[in-house]
Amino acid sequence: MLAARELAFGFPSREVGRGVDFALARGETLAILGANGAGKTTLLRTLLGLLAPRAGRVDVDGVSVASLSDTERAKRIAYVPQQDVPAYAFTVDESVAMGRAAHLGVFARPGDADREAVREALGRLDIAALAARRVTELSGGERQLVMIARALAQRAPVLILDEPTANLDFGHRARVLAELDRLRNAGMTIVFATHEPEHALAHADRALLLADGRPLALDAPDLALTAANIERLYATRVRLVHVEGRRYACVPE
Repeated sequence: MLAARELAFGFPSREVGRGVDFALARGETLAILGANGAGKTTLLRTLLGLLAPRAGRVDVDGVSVASLSDTERAKRIAYVPQQDVPAYAFTVDESVAMGRAAHLGVFARPGDADREAVREALGRLDIAALAARRVTELSGGERQLVMIARALAQRAPVLILDEPTANLDFGHRARVLAELDRLRNAGMTIVFATHEPEHALAHADRALLLADGRPLALDAPDLALTAANIERLYATRVRLVHVEGRRYACVPE
């Protein structure tokens, strides 16, 4: 579904990272971890086609992302950015409906299928009660949930999220992670950036650890996220505590 081939990424004037190479199948989740400035967001933007690769390529369903129009990319890949500051006072319902734009003609209005996709996305994240609220009146955590709902309404087979739980309270964080698990089980391919090793251990099939833009490890989470690797990423001594099955808690020493 989604592959990065010998990918180097960055900006026209500066390379941020290189050496990223992976292929994700349908229904597979990749967690990307790294310290601030390691290149996680720049890598995600390159996977999305928002930044051109400095070398290598990104493919979705065997097709180069660079060759797709904006509309075709939006039908194949949905994106939840790290944060969003709304410029206009759209309602939550209207904001989530924007996720259906790639499925509509230039002058078309949302139809029954589009409205159903919006209702389903709001319900999945338990925010249907916010539908009539203005996004400018919401808290940062509520706006984050609206952005995730907008991406779900898009109904693309690949979902990329940049620190999706960063602004959420404990309950909504658990709800979003559980929803990612359900989407993966339904066949969606998911990539998410996170600072939480536990999220990768519990909710990803593979983990990519970025250190200064280069892969430190790419493997099953319990193999990639060793105490030594986590300490190198974040310059903090840690202890991994076994909880159940393959799940661990990562505790600072």
